[in-house]
Amino acid sequence: MLVVDMISCWDFPDADKLLPGAQRITPRIAALKARCQKAGVPVIYANDNRGRWRSDFPTLVDRALACGGPVKAMTQALAPAREDYFVLKPSQSAFFGTPLELLLRYLEVDRIAITGVASDQCVLVTALEASMRSLQVVVPRDCIAAQTAARNLVVLRQLDEVHRVP
Repeated sequence: MLVVDMISCWDFPDADKLLPGAQRITPRIAALKARCQKAGVPVIYANDNRGRWRSDFPTLVDRALACGGPVKAMTQALAPAREDYFVLKPSQSAFFGTPLELLLRYLEVDRIAITGVASDQCVLVTALEASMRSLQVVVPRDCIAAQTAARNLVVLRQLDEVHRVP
């Protein structure tokens, strides 16, 4: 299971438009994560480093918790467990410039469920790149969001009709 860009202070351009959708999908991602953990499925977080080249994931989690309010609640609901993995990404793709491909190979993963935001940017690019790497890709429809419902519907149609990603 891959959780894309859900740990954040939500202080970037368009965050105000994306945050409501992220809040809506947080409980669903948390429930899927719990099912994955129970089944022994590895959970990997892929977060944008947002140009902070000296960043690390534990600090990112701490910063998000310190933001308070709904951001803190979302971070607590999705808090990484000790056994979870993470990669920091410099761009939309969770593969580009990260060790994700090597990590998936190490974990012997051949099927990946991609969750998170934004569905029409980071989730879509990551799903397509996973497919190009011959991974079976699943994008749970209730675990992704975009800045608007219309944008989310467009990517859902594209994944289904064009790329045949369930």
